Amino acid sequence: MSQLVTGEAVVLQVRIARMPTRALACAIDIALQGVVLVVLISLLAGFLLGSESSEALAVALIFIVVLLVVVGYRVVMETLTRGRTVGKMVLGLKVVRDDGSSIRFRHALVRTLMWFFVDFAPWFAACPGIVASLMNKQGKRIGDMVAGTVVIRERHQPMASPPLFVPAHLVQWAQSLELSRLSDELANAARDYLARYTELLPGAQIAIGEALATRVAAVTAPPPPAQIIAPAFLSAVLAERRRRELHRLSTQRPLHTGPFAPAFTPSAPSLAPSYAIPAGPFAPPSPYGVLPPAPPAPGPFAPPPQPNSRPAIVNAQGWAAPGSNTTQWF
Repeated sequence: MSQLVTGEAVVLQVRIARMPTRALACAIDIALQGVVLVVLISLLAGFLLGSESSEALAVALIFIVVLLVVVGYRVVMETLTRGRTVGKMVLGLKVVRDDGSSIRFRHALVRTLMWFFVDFAPWFAACPGIVASLMNKQGKRIGDMVAGTVVIRERHQPMASPPLFVPAHLVQWAQSLELSRLSDELANAARDYLARYTELLPGAQIAIGEALATRVAAVTAPPPPAQIIAPAFLSAVLAERRRRELHRLSTQRPLHTGPFAPAFTPSAPSLAPSYAIPAGPFAPPSPYGVLPPAPPAPGPFAPPPQPNSRPAIVNAQGWAAPGSNTTQWF
């Protein structure tokens, strides 16, 4: 595994494609290009022989065809598919920029020209690209270094869904939320933020969390009855949204008929998708780690100062409600 840092200071965990896999993908592309070249040169040779053209014209046309197939194939494919050729598609590889974003035409052009004239050029014995890839920790050849790209493996296990929960003292507020204006895109962005919370830099944790919480608060109502930090606010909203979705699906479940059909009631209490886990020394650890005792940067979702000795919303064991011993998880 390797790390790519985006422009928003988000650390992405990716798997770098190594030399054997890239060589196999390149072999597939070369085989495909060879088939296309044989077909095109055969058609071109038949046309030239029939028209009795000069030998110089025939050589020039063949050179142009070879150049278009060898260079144009890679440039066009990687531009249209955002970093993939046929060989890379087969093996699950993709070319991305150093910040994890998709490549564009200029990146594909630079990579291809360096591949053809430097990395695997016959006058360099096709060695520079191999040596550079073996010596670079990210497996980059010279073309990748110049273009600012890296080849990664896309076939990996998807990111696990983050644990969502509602602090016990906010359960009634969460159940009264109006979530009809909360779009799937915004909800997915908040869920991805919670899943990658521990991978973010401290400054990005606060900045991105505050921005997402502000956007979610603008499309939900009513506001929280007490100040709450952004991760806990987003987790509470998403947990309530998930609870309602599960309840809606359960009530729409078709009833079975017949003498052996299980007893089922749409509004059965057993379908409630929530449960309580005691807080305290045996409570599950917080998915956001232990926060420092100093208050975070000021903002609409910063925790308020504690007027007495009652425990704060966030402690070393997880999210614990003041004066309460339960927290609902979803």
